[in-house]
Amino acid sequence: MLLFLDVDGTLIPFGGTGYVLHHPDSPNPLLARLDPAHGPRLAALRCELVWATTWLSDANDLIAPLLGLAPLPVVSWPDEDSPPGLHWKTRFLVEYAAGRPFVWLDDEVADADREWVARHHPGDALLHKVDPRVGLTGADYALVADWTS
Repeated sequence: MLLFLDVDGTLIPFGGTGYVLHHPDSPNPLLARLDPAHGPRLAALRCELVWATTWLSDANDLIAPLLGLAPLPVVSWPDEDSPPGLHWKTRFLVEYAAGRPFVWLDDEVADADREWVARHHPGDALLHKVDPRVGLTGADYALVADWTS
């Protein structure tokens, strides 16, 4: 089981108030919002974690160490347009999954993506939209753990 993991809006919350600055001295102000508790929670999921983010290999260099994770595989993004209404990542994640079941955690997942995956992916798939104001929560982790068990 693969777990495609976005960063911005998923691990690093945007907007809202009340998030804690876990790395206030980081040279990248976004990394200050990264909660190190995500590392053990992600590692506890029964999934192969894969970066599905525009951070690309920078996710392994900058984010994985702050989470206590080993380097993860990274989805490469070809420079191709997506059909109107479909998220630009969707087709490439299905291609990467190659029929294997997967979870996709992202703040930009929409119904059009779910419908496209249902039509084009033979395996099970959970496309879960994370609230970008708060990022991953305990409820999100519980949903994934339940779905993958």
